[in-house]
Amino acid sequence: MTVGELIEKLGGTLVQGDPEWLVDGVNSCERAKAFEVVFADSQSAVAAALGGDAGIVVLPAGSAEMYPHGKCIVEAEQPRLWFAKAAKLLNSADQAAGVHPGAVVAHDAHLSVGVAVAAGAVIDGGAHIGPGTHIEAGAIIGRGVSVGADCHIYPRAVLYPGTTLGDRVIVHAGAVLGADGFGYVRDAKTGAYTQFPQQGTLVIEDDVEIGANSTIDRGALEETRIRRGTKIDNLVHVGHNCDIGEDVILVALTGISGSSTVGRGAVLAGQVGIGDHAHVGPGVILGGQSGVFNGKTVTNEGLRPGAVLYGTPARPLKQVLREQATLARLAKKQGTGNRE
Repeated sequence: MTVGELIEKLGGTLVQGDPEWLVDGVNSCERAKAFEVVFADSQSAVAAALGGDAGIVVLPAGSAEMYPHGKCIVEAEQPRLWFAKAAKLLNSADQAAGVHPGAVVAHDAHLSVGVAVAAGAVIDGGAHIGPGTHIEAGAIIGRGVSVGADCHIYPRAVLYPGTTLGDRVIVHAGAVLGADGFGYVRDAKTGAYTQFPQQGTLVIEDDVEIGANSTIDRGALEETRIRRGTKIDNLVHVGHNCDIGEDVILVALTGISGSSTVGRGAVLAGQVGIGDHAHVGPGVILGGQSGVFNGKTVTNEGLRPGAVLYGTPARPLKQVLREQATLARLAKKQGTGNRE
């Protein structure tokens, strides 16, 4: 791919250099070579980006009065974003389309044009795989599963029946999508448990990414839904009947219990725990190890933009710090009283 082609796809302005300059990939300022891209999104980083061996440098407009000769200089409104999107384009899988002889594909499964299926993958009957999708080694696509266009299913991922993926979905190794939710009915007389029906569906919308060894359960009687653009880290669990909004971030070891909702643009940091039937409002940021009790609603109403909630139950950081300071004073006072 050339610099000109990247600009055509990503925008930006080539203010110096040859639009036919070839681009092999992206790299850090210290390691980049003549056919690689680097970026700087602050004035302090500009000198390092321009001073290295990189042949293509992406910068905010007006970052320097003069640019070193022999480099392609691209001015972009958001250089880091431009760099990230360029990396994705340059690293797009080159795996040839077709089915490996070691794969197992049911006779009534539908594979669209450009689909690649690696050795050991299994695609069950009635499954539909959209154009340009890659199914890696050992992945299992269950009966009737629908996978959209340009998806990437990594090794050993498992998609249960009743699962639907939109376009450009990435599912990393070991993820399990559409398994039964954890729902049981207890016999009051004997104490024995009987599973409540887990026969709903799981819908993953466009541009979602699901990290390695994460699990998302199907709905019990209706659906679980992960909405467009949400990014899920490794080792995250989403229970049955949940609705996760658009552009949500779920960081590693987060657990969301059944029938809970997370609003658009919310961020749940590492080890956050959400009780069942709880609701996290749009744009809410929950700090690491925060918690929301069953049935409760958390919003950022009345808080400044970007305010972080901490603790269990989750509440504004300033409040948490005040509470901790008060407890420390009380403990100190109590200790002094005991000595007297």
